Amino acid sequence: MTDHRPSSAEPPETDDDLRIEAPQKKAAGLASVRSSFAHMHLHGHGLPSAMRILGKMNQVDGFDCPGCAWPDPDDRAALTEFCENGAKAAAWETTRRRVDGKFFERHSIDELAERSDYWLGLQGRLTEPLLLRPGSRFYEPISWEEAFKRVAEALKALDSPDEAVFYTSGRTSNEAAFLYQLFVRAFGTNNLPDCSNMCHESSGVGLGETVGIGKGSVTLDDIHQADTIIVMGQNPGTNHPRMLTALQKAKKNGAQIIAVNPLPEAGLMGFVNPKSPAQVLSGGTQVADLFLQVQINGDVALLKALMCLLLETESEQPGEVLDQDFIGLYTEGFEELRAHLDAQDVDALIGAAGVTRAELERAVAIVLRSRKTIVCWAMGLTQHRNGVGNVREIVNFLLMRGSLGMPGAGTCPVRGHSNVQGDRTMGIHDRPSKALLDRIEEVFGFDPPRRPGFNTVEAIHAMLEGRAKLFFAMGGNFLQATPDTERTARALRSCKMTVYVSTKLNRGHLICGQSSIILPCLGRSEVDEQAYGPQFVTVENSMGVVHSSHGHLSPAHPKLYSESSIVAWLAEQVLGPETPVSWCWLIENYDRIRDLIEKTIPGFEDFNTRVRKPGGFHLYNSARERQFATESGKAQFTINPAPDLTLPEGCFRMMTVRTHDQYNTTVYGKDDRYRGVRGGRRVVFMNEADMQQAGLAPGSKVDISNDFGGELRVAPRFTVVPYPIPSRCVATYFPEANVLVPLNRYAEGSFTPASKDVTVRVAPSA
Repeated sequence: MTDHRPSSAEPPETDDDLRIEAPQKKAAGLASVRSSFAHMHLHGHGLPSAMRILGKMNQVDGFDCPGCAWPDPDDRAALTEFCENGAKAAAWETTRRRVDGKFFERHSIDELAERSDYWLGLQGRLTEPLLLRPGSRFYEPISWEEAFKRVAEALKALDSPDEAVFYTSGRTSNEAAFLYQLFVRAFGTNNLPDCSNMCHESSGVGLGETVGIGKGSVTLDDIHQADTIIVMGQNPGTNHPRMLTALQKAKKNGAQIIAVNPLPEAGLMGFVNPKSPAQVLSGGTQVADLFLQVQINGDVALLKALMCLLLETESEQPGEVLDQDFIGLYTEGFEELRAHLDAQDVDALIGAAGVTRAELERAVAIVLRSRKTIVCWAMGLTQHRNGVGNVREIVNFLLMRGSLGMPGAGTCPVRGHSNVQGDRTMGIHDRPSKALLDRIEEVFGFDPPRRPGFNTVEAIHAMLEGRAKLFFAMGGNFLQATPDTERTARALRSCKMTVYVSTKLNRGHLICGQSSIILPCLGRSEVDEQAYGPQFVTVENSMGVVHSSHGHLSPAHPKLYSESSIVAWLAEQVLGPETPVSWCWLIENYDRIRDLIEKTIPGFEDFNTRVRKPGGFHLYNSARERQFATESGKAQFTINPAPDLTLPEGCFRMMTVRTHDQYNTTVYGKDDRYRGVRGGRRVVFMNEADMQQAGLAPGSKVDISNDFGGELRVAPRFTVVPYPIPSRCVATYFPEANVLVPLNRYAEGSFTPASKDVTVRVAPSA
């Protein structure tokens, strides 16, 4: 099918206001306070209004931050349990600006596509259902009744339920996610790709294979009690700022922190707690006691070298390094791993990692202080071809020391979006377990589909090949979150219909099928009024705590529907009299949805009672109890080859990162304060020696390209910024550089796009 929507799939190339400053060496401080309230002011909130909103964020009776999934402490601050980027998320959602039908009378999708992602989101909240008719260039308002009717007719007209793709964003509540997966399976498909496919899928697979559960094992108290915390492939100062408070508390309790990353991020180096006058006056806390600046994808080599040195120390001091009792009782495969490590060239591993032996020996000394060790990681480890192997290697390291299933020790994959883990718990998965499907059949009386569905990569291929013809997105910005932007755009344009449940306008709404519908929904901060009064929803944070979230603000428009309501009304129309439940009866009172969750999902016994307790409840985590739900019942040591990091002549290894004014695909502003970038996003961070060798000066315009799979991909007119990054490594922002990330280059075993390891060429722009 031809591309009948020529709107630009990529952000504009202009960065006219770009200026570069020196990078910062500490995160937060008073600058974060100023930024928080500046963003609230930008969206129409003076100080009293801003404090009323922010004072309810992450409170027991308030709303959960729509940003990251970092857990709330038991001793949460009364009015200030939020971070700078949480304030930006709140400002973005509670903006007083509105996008209605008149807006779309003035702006065609072609004109809007020439605007930046920041400008699109800045226009305000969507207020009414919108339809883009076949051949039209303008969205127009329609009624909710017509919107549901059109979507239902399009779904029922498909030759097979498997011709529909149902995507889920990690912001979706447990209640909405549960109804959504139930509807999709009653419709007849497991095509449920979600944002986890693009981020921590590698963590889920790697942890599931080795310790039997695809979630981290630690609690927030464990962070506070740890003696050693290793933070790998993560930028907490921007992506999880409240984590810095937990690290600060751990350091106060005596912990030492090792940071492992290609970039010396401000949040890894220092933290000035803006809530503490003493911190502001003293200059804050040094976060990392040791910074190991690995080259991109040097993590497996680093971990192998670290374990080799631990084995050397064990041979010199028998019984002082390895936890032989733990290894013998709870694990299998250690002797095979030992033989593998004994055969390694340690100096070659250290060279591949990009660190020095002295640095690694210092890391060993820190690790040997105690078995109370936690390893935290994020997408710097998961978005590689060997992303699953990276996670398994972390588990190897922890198992050797017995640092799992004890206070102050364990695995800590730090999730991004605020309920991405909860959505998976609720059954949002393209490859659901047999146990879940059996339980659905038992509770609801229909046999759900047993064949695997499409993950994100497979869904894009299916749309490109005409095997999927309708794309439905429950939140998110699929176009900007996915790799290979132009191919993803062609996939979406190949659909007969695209449907987006959204709060704000984004570029994905402009890259659509023959027809497109936008269904505007409530935000998490808003009152969700149903037949039995205001309803609350629940979420699961990164450490397995399920808790409530209560909206307090008046909706952006009185006729907005909640996500749960949208699912229910659509399910009623699509499934008709053959429906397994009374959908609209369920949404009258969300307790009814939670009753069904209790019957279906393990760990939710007495759900409605327990979730009403302040702070909610922890889900059972078998690895935390040293109960390993693997086939043998034991945790698994694995052998994970270090990747070949050889680069072709003249090439660089590129990773994509976020700016500090960004959360996932949402761009809150034009600055990246910590890295010294102001007023623009189209930059490439390069090693100064590499720049000199390539004849590039600061501010040079370059085109970045690759030809993976024989297909040329080009990201033109990026500005070169000198930066302390390892030689032959470069960094760019996403989604601007997503066009360079090949669709078919993903993590083995998880299909997570390898956005952190892309081979590219950098050449002066014409």
